[in-house]
Amino acid sequence: MPLLKTNSSSLWQSDKLLAVTLKSCGVATGLIVFLIIGFLIAEAIPVLKTTGISRFFTDPGWYPSSNQFNLTPMLWGSLYAMVGSVLLATPLGIFSAVFCHYYAPPLVAKIYRMFIQLLSGIPSVVYGFWGLVVLVPKINEIAPPGTSLLAGILILAIMILPTIMLTADASLSNVPAQYLRGAAALGLSRSATIRGVVFPAARSGLFTGVILETGRAIGETMAILMVCGNIVKTPTSLFEPMRTLTANIALEMAYAMGNHRSALFVSGVVLMLFIISLVVIAEIISSKAVYE
Repeated sequence: MPLLKTNSSSLWQSDKLLAVTLKSCGVATGLIVFLIIGFLIAEAIPVLKTTGISRFFTDPGWYPSSNQFNLTPMLWGSLYAMVGSVLLATPLGIFSAVFCHYYAPPLVAKIYRMFIQLLSGIPSVVYGFWGLVVLVPKINEIAPPGTSLLAGILILAIMILPTIMLTADASLSNVPAQYLRGAAALGLSRSATIRGVVFPAARSGLFTGVILETGRAIGETMAILMVCGNIVKTPTSLFEPMRTLTANIALEMAYAMGNHRSALFVSGVVLMLFIISLVVIAEIISSKAVYE
């Protein structure tokens, strides 16, 4: 009996220690996020005090030496590249996951998943280098100069494809087996089952995957910097060069000073607000899925 009490006490202490450790890790993670946000805001305040918020969208252009900090062309460039890549990668990733689950032989599906996982581990600078030496010259043959919005969209689509494919694959795996058995009992074809049963049951996971790939696309820097031309202008066609907010920060932070440096932190705040919005949307979708 004393031995039993000793074991119970030891287990209780271990559980308590584990709970404290996990809570500490959670608090530390949240604190890091708040510190990053606070640092961005603190560094952005000096230029906001002297120029105000409106000038970041109304100035004639991005000319930091003349205290002109219009972010609009780079914001549009970021949004165009993000939307284009998401529209391209989303159906490809989701249908690839459907193929692996419901059409491909098990061995083929396993090899394909391994290939996608390998694709997700390639550094972004390698994607950018490949785009610069292979993709950009091909686009240049169609419409010079080759470094363009189209090159950025294609590179980003390849980079975010593993995110949506693996997320969709996990979502399809979580569709209850009884749903599929019920569809089979009703005599539904495979395509009808996928449209009418699988997609509705997995929609929350699919939406989450879209949000995750969107966050990856908006935050990418090196690859987009290498293939888009880095000209500060709002692109009016797929073949025009442009610059994103992330590329602008990477290019100019090394030598920026004063208001110029502070303006780059304003770009970081804009990106952070966008990412926070995506996280909130993901939480809303997940909450609705739980209650449904």
